[in-house]
Amino acid sequence: MKQCTHADALPHPEPEPLSETCPECLVTGTHPVQLRLCLVCGHVGCCDSSPRRHATEHHKETGHPVMRTFEPGESWRWCFVDHVLV
Repeated sequence: MKQCTHADALPHPEPEPLSETCPECLVTGTHPVQLRLCLVCGHVGCCDSSPRRHATEHHKETGHPVMRTFEPGESWRWCFVDHVLV
């Protein structure tokens, strides 16, 4: 089974969210379907079910590897580099 090679290098505690919603969606006037939190810098972006996929775009622009869901009651994490749940 493939494992994430980036989770051990994440900051502890995890970063504070930089916003309560996807700021890029606010600027473009689109609606985020669900939100994701970058575990390197605290950027909040919309998921791949959203029209603009800002969380994935954030990863592509920064190389930050791991995000977690920013939805109430959920706690899963995803590594964009290794393509696995963490």
